[in-house]
Amino acid sequence: MNINWMEILETLAYAGLGVVLMLISMFVFDLVVPYDFKKELKEKNVAAGFIIAGLFIATAIIIRTVII
Repeated sequence: MNINWMEILETLAYAGLGVVLMLISMFVFDLVVPYDFKKELKEKNVAAGFIIAGLFIATAIIIRTVII
């Protein structure tokens, strides 16, 4: 079995880039939307959780499309 280390490093780099871009998108979303999502998530607001999950899924789809 031959391990291709370059492909592993590229995968890790793309994964790291994806996480950073998701955090940036969350930061921008917090700036744009006048609503305190952190407080609502601490209070276990399910609707706020769905909004954040949708933001992460949408960002992940965009990142995946750009990478491929």
